[in-house]
Amino acid sequence: MALIDCPSCGKKMSDKAKTCSNCDFSYADATPEDVERKLNLKRFKKMHSIQNQSMLAMLLFIGGFGFMYWGGVSPGDMQHNLALLSCVVGFMWYGINRVRIVLLKRSTK
Repeated sequence: MALIDCPSCGKKMSDKAKTCSNCDFSYADATPEDVERKLNLKRFKKMHSIQNQSMLAMLLFIGGFGFMYWGGVSPGDMQHNLALLSCVVGFMWYGINRVRIVLLKRSTK
């Protein structure tokens, strides 16, 4: 008896079990196409989540950048430093998410 990942929820289940104990996915009755469809849906949801995070990171970067240069604050003020911090965090978060997207696309091939 080996443990495999459930195609629907991703949790461990026995390869001898007919259904997943977590999500009730009927593994015994599933065709290979059903399993592949579940895995593709899981990858799509993960990609969608990462893309949403990338959008939030970009908004954080643009908002901080806009506030830093058009907010009427002078360099050295607390508001200027917070705007600069949001620019840096947004840029780094966006870069990390782009790397995650590339790695996810490579793992699906």
